[in-house]
Amino acid sequence: MDIFIHDIAKHIDHEITVKGWVYNARSSGKITFLQIRDGSGFVQGIVHQPDVSAQVWDDAHRATLESSVIVTGKVAKHPKRDEYELHVTGLTLVQISPEYPIGKKEHGPDFLLDQRHLWLRSKKQWAIQRVRNTIINATYEWFNNNGFIKIDSPILTPAACEGTSTLFEVDYFDLGKAYLSQSGQLYIEAAIMSHGRVFDFGPVFRAEKSKTRRHLTEFWMMDAEMAFCDHKLNLEIQEQLIGHIVARAIEMSTEELVILERDIEKLSKAVPPFPRMTHAEAVTKLRAMGSDIPFDDDLGGDDETLLTQDADKPIFIEKYPAKVKAFYMKRDPQNEELALCADMLAPEGFGEIIGGSQREDDYDTLIRRIDENGLPRSAFEWYLDLRKYGSVPHSGFGYGLERLTGWICGVRHIRETIPFPRMITRLTP
Repeated sequence: MDIFIHDIAKHIDHEITVKGWVYNARSSGKITFLQIRDGSGFVQGIVHQPDVSAQVWDDAHRATLESSVIVTGKVAKHPKRDEYELHVTGLTLVQISPEYPIGKKEHGPDFLLDQRHLWLRSKKQWAIQRVRNTIINATYEWFNNNGFIKIDSPILTPAACEGTSTLFEVDYFDLGKAYLSQSGQLYIEAAIMSHGRVFDFGPVFRAEKSKTRRHLTEFWMMDAEMAFCDHKLNLEIQEQLIGHIVARAIEMSTEELVILERDIEKLSKAVPPFPRMTHAEAVTKLRAMGSDIPFDDDLGGDDETLLTQDADKPIFIEKYPAKVKAFYMKRDPQNEELALCADMLAPEGFGEIIGGSQREDDYDTLIRRIDENGLPRSAFEWYLDLRKYGSVPHSGFGYGLERLTGWICGVRHIRETIPFPRMITRLTP
């Protein structure tokens, strides 16, 4: 009976067949231990020479790292650990792998990224991608249960969403220049007038020349927009979503988090409500910690790390200076110099994972903001139409999947949280 390793506990004392790859192998006298990976999990296959044919014993010794195999055996509970093993009775070598490029020795990050197509097979990288998948599924689950529908936004756009200096430009037939999308936000704003609450989830592109551990040139972003939603409700929706995602990761990806040596107790503290702090309060705190950040400047990565290094749950930094934020953010009615926006910073120094704001819903004000930012009004006529026909107070936010995955996995460099990272110095494999 063919089964997945993930389901092996259901078949104690039964003979099963597993199809996969040799993750590790070692021998001791008349016993060979094969660590088998089939995609769903890992299991140790024990080959006892007196119990198998000469061919099986010989094949077990011929099986090299990453050889593909079909293994038959009886499932047994490990005598000391809370796991299961396979007492092998049959073994078929599908393909014997030559010497595997990634060994047990230390490899530098550039070498591993050159071998990314193979590095994905390692236990840690396997775990990260499965946690990422849990985060994606939990996101869809929460939105589907809370009145949202998914709206797909275009990847090719005629203008910038958040600034012209970070766009990838392409020639678009006879229509001139087009740009790879920085965010789906503006487009899904159009859909809230039809559906009320919407989200999208897809790749976005930023051409900023940054080499920090938090930046990629291509990454996956979730954007959500809500009609009849003010700044306060926007933050409450964000914290409920993140609380749900973290709970699901702990519940559904426990094995993976253990492999990653993630402190699950720390993660479990990410339960709403999350603390709020104004930008001015954050700058005051940072300056008391030795930073020289001005009160009218945006927070940098180092600032975010300082603010959250001792936090036990995400925090919101709200009401930034409007001049450092996007043109579409509504101003604070109590202080026109501030935007009704917030960034959610992950604890333990992982930095920003969500950015959001109440959107400007007044037609004349939005025209003025577009002009002030030197943006082509013609490219935003359709966006302005949303304020002409049935405009309502509305808000939205977006999270970067790779940053969120990094925090939940406890992985410091974002390059490990996406299957094939694209950075300023890397386009392969």
